[in-house]
Amino acid sequence: MADSDIVFAGSIPELYERYLVPLIFEPYALDLAGRLGEAKAERVLETAAGTGVVTRALAARLAPTARITATDLNEPMLNHARTRLAQDARVTWKPADAQALPFDDGSFDAVVCQFGAMFFPDRIMAYQEARRVLMPGGRFIFNVWDRISENDFADIVTQALAEMFPNDPPRFLARTPHGYHNAERIRADLKTAGFSDISIDAKDERSKAPSPREPAIAYCEGTPLRNEIEARDVSRLQEATSRASDAIAKRFGTGAVDGRIRAFVITAQQ
Repeated sequence: MADSDIVFAGSIPELYERYLVPLIFEPYALDLAGRLGEAKAERVLETAAGTGVVTRALAARLAPTARITATDLNEPMLNHARTRLAQDARVTWKPADAQALPFDDGSFDAVVCQFGAMFFPDRIMAYQEARRVLMPGGRFIFNVWDRISENDFADIVTQALAEMFPNDPPRFLARTPHGYHNAERIRADLKTAGFSDISIDAKDERSKAPSPREPAIAYCEGTPLRNEIEARDVSRLQEATSRASDAIAKRFGTGAVDGRIRAFVITAQQ
């Protein structure tokens, strides 16, 4: 993972929330919240909360007595998330590193993480921390993206930018968001961290947008892929977005677009 892969700053949080959340994150957030709702979770820790799509889904789904602690290492993302649920007293916001959680042992009955595990420099350490703060019998639920070839728009954007920068193609999407998809590796990492009851389920959804332009903006300008593009030539960001848009239009047409997305949902208990 490159250093720039974890930089969500500047206008990225706002564009991430506006474009990427409805494009790919919302259905999986609702899925995680539904699973925790069925489990009647009361004390929930969220790591890598981002701009708060899962936090909002949890607040809508969990009981009025539930308490949610939403954390993220990246303060600009967390600050953006806080503005959307500022009046909900059930939610506590706290900057925190998932690899060194500032909470006592057994503090939560559930830990949830949406598409954050791929960004952890030391995943086993993060899993050990999740296990440490869980009460006996608590659940650790998280999701990760499948390989990039199973996620249409991300794949097309990556190919378009490889043509634009053939000598040094930006590989953020394939390297990090879609770089941790091997189910056996995930299972082994969790076992090493001390979890024994592990289930991994594939979940297919559809990624929809009014036009090819929206997913192009989402990926090229609303993720750390932007950092890679600008590192190659800061003046070509809009060209990169346009090339990505054209590539999506070539495959899906110039009107509303509808592509495949696939992730794995993992549940682990002690």
